[in-house]
Amino acid sequence: MKQLLTLFSRVSLLSLLLAVWAAPAAHAQGDLLGQLDAESKKDAPNELVDATFKSTRLINGHTVQTPGEGTLVFLIEHRIGPLNSGAYNFYGLDQAKMRLALEYAINDRLEIGLGRSTLDKTVDGFVKLRALRQSTGAHAMPFSVTLFASSAITTLHYDDNIDHTVSLRSTYSYQALIARKFSTDFSLQFMPTLIHRNLVMNEGPKNDIYALGVGGRYKLTKRFSLNAEYYYNFDQYTRDHFQNSLAVGVDIETGGHIFQLMLTNAQGMIEKQFIGETNDNFFKGGIYFGFNINRNFTVKQRRHKI
Repeated sequence: MKQLLTLFSRVSLLSLLLAVWAAPAAHAQGDLLGQLDAESKKDAPNELVDATFKSTRLINGHTVQTPGEGTLVFLIEHRIGPLNSGAYNFYGLDQAKMRLALEYAINDRLEIGLGRSTLDKTVDGFVKLRALRQSTGAHAMPFSVTLFASSAITTLHYDDNIDHTVSLRSTYSYQALIARKFSTDFSLQFMPTLIHRNLVMNEGPKNDIYALGVGGRYKLTKRFSLNAEYYYNFDQYTRDHFQNSLAVGVDIETGGHIFQLMLTNAQGMIEKQFIGETNDNFFKGGIYFGFNINRNFTVKQRRHKI
């Protein structure tokens, strides 16, 4: 009996010593696994967030999107006259304006475009650069930033005594397009804007117009989404003599086409027109129905994503 107690005591002591030794070892192993997991997450590559918007256009204005490298976009934009213009003008159809444009993606970050509007016989060109891309991962970027710059030249004939040189006919627009895709369904974008006009016709308006736009997209189905867009002008003269641009619409995706339908108080289809020269009040019947048709063509196979 005495020998059995002695053996039991030795086994108990050995078990206690093993437990004391194993506790720090288990803790150290847990720390090591945690460090390895952290290192694995740290080394994991970021994943870019795709399709913040479905088109390069939100409604009237641009989005952060650019086409894939080597993609040529043919864009048809159409705005009828105001719906409150009456039966004589067939509720705006007789006053329709349109814009045709070609856009090309040099690579996944850089896009250029050229267009012509029947409104004021305006020719415009632009460049877009995706400066930042929203991504997930260890070094995630919470939003996307695309820089936009455009130039527009009016080719109207003038009857005044001013020598309307190319420089005086030119207007420049600059935007920082800042967007975030919050979920698979909802995206939001802000558009700080500067418009510079080389010529103003009297002492009232200023050469520079500062504005802030906000817009969003909510996807209802795989091929159908609701869009909205609003621009607020900070310039007092512009607010007194013009209206802030407001637009609501839908996107319909059909294969290689993006078909956009909208209601807006702006008939202009480039920044200088719909931000700085909108005359009609959306809430007093000054509403234009319009549509955009985007058709993409692959003219060069992409080399790699940038």
